[in-house]
Amino acid sequence: MATLGPSRMKSPTMEKNRRGIQSIEIGSALLLQLARHVRPVPLKDLARAAGMTPGKAHPYMVSFLKVGFVTQTDAGHYELGPLALTLGLTRLQRMDPVKEASQVIEALAEETGQSVAVAVWGNLGPTIVRLEEPIQPLHVNLRAGTVMSLVNTATGRLFAAYMPPKLVERLLSDELARVGDAPETPLKLGHEAFEALLAETRRHGLSRSLGQPIPGIDALCAPVFDGAGHLVLGLLVMGPSATFDSRWDGAVAKAALQCAAEVSRRIGNDRARAP
Repeated sequence: MATLGPSRMKSPTMEKNRRGIQSIEIGSALLLQLARHVRPVPLKDLARAAGMTPGKAHPYMVSFLKVGFVTQTDAGHYELGPLALTLGLTRLQRMDPVKEASQVIEALAEETGQSVAVAVWGNLGPTIVRLEEPIQPLHVNLRAGTVMSLVNTATGRLFAAYMPPKLVERLLSDELARVGDAPETPLKLGHEAFEALLAETRRHGLSRSLGQPIPGIDALCAPVFDGAGHLVLGLLVMGPSATFDSRWDGAVAKAALQCAAEVSRRIGNDRARAP
């Protein structure tokens, strides 16, 4: 069974067998703590946050100062320096959330045995840009370029829950005009009922649809956030209702959330945590 984690998910055993430089790994803990503070940090506080003594941390900070990884204020406090900024900007310029997600959804499809899709916010709303099928593909009318309903799909409700309200309201009005006299939908149940569905999505950290809009097909959709906390992708997992684990805390939900957290981490959201 496939497992999800960094670099197309190397196992812990593989990581142990790869020889590294321990001092770099220790020093990285200090840099990570600096990145989590918005203000300059005293050495003793920085060392404590990184789980080491000030005496152990000081030589690392001296070296980081020399190469420009950190700078020091007049009060002797530390903050990230110009080299850290240069590396960060370079990474941002090369970052592609869809590319990062594409590297892990094959493993997610293999682990869950279900179809997996990647959706982004497009001009017409949530739009599928990538689809990964398991060994036994799910025969549904879904392909790259498919625009997902904001109200009738797990993908749509995920974006409705986390995108700026003004952006959602415009497309929601357009969708209401399109559905007309269509059969009952969450939108036709009223604004309060729809808001309750969005609140449920935020509460669980992912959205769910049961047999809708396609009877017999269930789905869960997990959010991917960038470093600023903005929703950039939805990872959709779907399968036959008879065999699909649609529980909020089930195996499929946990795998989807773990995968989404990994993609979020890759694109700069160090607050993302897998379940």
